[in-house]
Amino acid sequence: MHNSVLKNNTNQSGIEKKAVVLLSGGLDSATTAILAKSNGFEIHAISFAYGQRHSVELEAAKRVVDFLGIKHHIVVPIDLRIFGGSALTSNIEVPKDRTTDEMIAKEIPITYVPARNTIFLSFALAYAEILGSADIFIGVNALDYSGYPDCRLEFINAFEKMANLATKAGVEGLHIKIHTPLINLTKAEIITRGMEFKFDYGLTISCYDPSENGLACGHCDSCILRQKGFKEGGFSDPTKYYN
Repeated sequence: MHNSVLKNNTNQSGIEKKAVVLLSGGLDSATTAILAKSNGFEIHAISFAYGQRHSVELEAAKRVVDFLGIKHHIVVPIDLRIFGGSALTSNIEVPKDRTTDEMIAKEIPITYVPARNTIFLSFALAYAEILGSADIFIGVNALDYSGYPDCRLEFINAFEKMANLATKAGVEGLHIKIHTPLINLTKAEIITRGMEFKFDYGLTISCYDPSENGLACGHCDSCILRQKGFKEGGFSDPTKYYN
């Protein structure tokens, strides 16, 4: 179900079904929003200001919302800097210029934010329940990713099971689904899907350590994976890099 093409997403009155889409401002979440919208869902985007050093991604999320004509977008403030433990929420240095083999290694990188997707999905679940929505979209990917345990299908399946046990909506028979349309795609395939809809990836940013004026570093794990995806997909990378 998680990477299947969705159809008939209207209720008996012909009104679009609502879906909550986690939108970070990166290319994965933007592509996820595109796919959800293309399948007829009314998008309710949710982003998080969690104390991330790359908070410029929130500006990118707003650009994506405007480009796609998404009418509903909320930004949830939640400061994960109080815990730290990650290069994205503390003064720990962001790793640079690592090879792809090193990035996909067994070691979980220091850019992993403890329990981040669990926290984000919990907020999205609450939002979906308020909206009466059974559908949540998240752009996790199990192939071209940086070793994060909360990007795996096993985690998504476990969270979906929990969601249907722990909510009033689930107990009363509304089966909540966590959709992961990118789960088995390479970064190049993800970009190709977006290009099919004429999406401008220059609106997005993937960098973990951008400059003060919002330019990508070009050397962190996320930038390297992004560059690799555009190259392998045969596309020009529209990203503005300061290095």
